[in-house]
Amino acid sequence: MAYIRHPKDFFAGVLFIAFGALALVVGGNYTLGTAARMGPGYFPRILGGLLVVLGLALALRALRLNGPPLPGWKWRPVLVVLISVAVFGLIVNRAGVVLSTILLIVASSAASREFRFRESIVAGCILAALAVGVFVIGLKLQLPIWPAS
Repeated sequence: MAYIRHPKDFFAGVLFIAFGALALVVGGNYTLGTAARMGPGYFPRILGGLLVVLGLALALRALRLNGPPLPGWKWRPVLVVLISVAVFGLIVNRAGVVLSTILLIVASSAASREFRFRESIVAGCILAALAVGVFVIGLKLQLPIWPAS
């Protein structure tokens, strides 16, 4: 670690490289297609390649620039966000996209020490409307908007 001057950027770059390589490996099993007629492997390969390039640039940059050391690991925010996402996945079909999204945003926001209930409710409502617009209306996913009666 003596040569890593900016550990935060370096490990972020390594993470990008790992996810990009995983996307390239998974996408390698599907046909690529062309830009005009994309196959199922087109997006994972392009995204994976971009992630690898971005990760390399970030990791190499971290070897040149100075930065602060990595802060201590905080388990509470990680666990709160992971549990919030798991609960969202479990209740979205029963509670609907709107209520599930608002609950996800409020619960995940509670992981921060700067948590403000009113701001998280507003953000949850905006993101719930966006989720309905993109996933239910735009992509036509078969998800209930509101709880079934």
